[in-house]
Amino acid sequence: MYLLSILPILYILIFKYIPMYGAVIAFQDYVPHKGFFGSDWVGLKHFKNFFNSYEFWKVIKNTLGLSFYSLLAGFPFPILLALCLNYVNRSFVKKSVQLITYAPHFISMVVMMGIIIQLLDPKTGIVNMIIAQLGFEKIDFFGNPDNFKSLYVWSGIWQNVGFGCIIYLAALAAIDPSLHEAAVMDGASKVQRMRHVDIPGILPVAVILLILSVGNLMDVGFEKVLLMQNPLNLSSSEVIDTYVYKVGLLSTGIKYSYASAIGLFTSVINLILLYTVNKAAKKLGQTSLW
Repeated sequence: MYLLSILPILYILIFKYIPMYGAVIAFQDYVPHKGFFGSDWVGLKHFKNFFNSYEFWKVIKNTLGLSFYSLLAGFPFPILLALCLNYVNRSFVKKSVQLITYAPHFISMVVMMGIIIQLLDPKTGIVNMIIAQLGFEKIDFFGNPDNFKSLYVWSGIWQNVGFGCIIYLAALAAIDPSLHEAAVMDGASKVQRMRHVDIPGILPVAVILLILSVGNLMDVGFEKVLLMQNPLNLSSSEVIDTYVYKVGLLSTGIKYSYASAIGLFTSVINLILLYTVNKAAKKLGQTSLW
């Protein structure tokens, strides 16, 4: 067992802990050929530049808006799906629903976004064709900034709700069957059994997942946002990750230190959120990470 653990430990050390030293460039005017020790130390210069930049409040607002929207809209759906599947008695129906809901998670993000863009295309998309047939005007879904957040969140729910409910199904399977038997003997309906047996049983798992989700509020994700982004919806789709990518790698003068400072800033905020929510959950008497 110790030998088997060597590889994952090495992976964590090499790819997670050792690269942390690179965060020092956030406090330097980093030049690759000078390295970490030869680059000039500038302290909090790059953090101040980010805080004072024109884009600061926009990317923070968009990032937090997407994160909270995703959390509030997406968190309950895996729980509801797991509760519903738990009471399906027909094996064929249960497996079919699981397959249909799990499948989108395993489709490449690039392929998934290609499908969504084709479906919602204002000229040739099947959704707009149906809208036109019903006598309404076609909608440019990706051209309107107001639509971006909803498209991002609900397409994400559709893609990940099935996979997300797996852990809740496992938690439901661990509930003592005698509790359900006692509830049935007392005349409890399925909804009452969900409320008084199932939900309390999976609550510790839900709290842990909620804490982890809040700890990643500043990390909306890069790939999907970039694929959905275009000049028309940029006002609502520019988030921290895409901003760092453009500033750090696509700008005329590549700003390694500036991009690193922004990344370090978001990591610190995530850590503070994680610690705060974990402490709050512990005080409320629920399960916590530590």
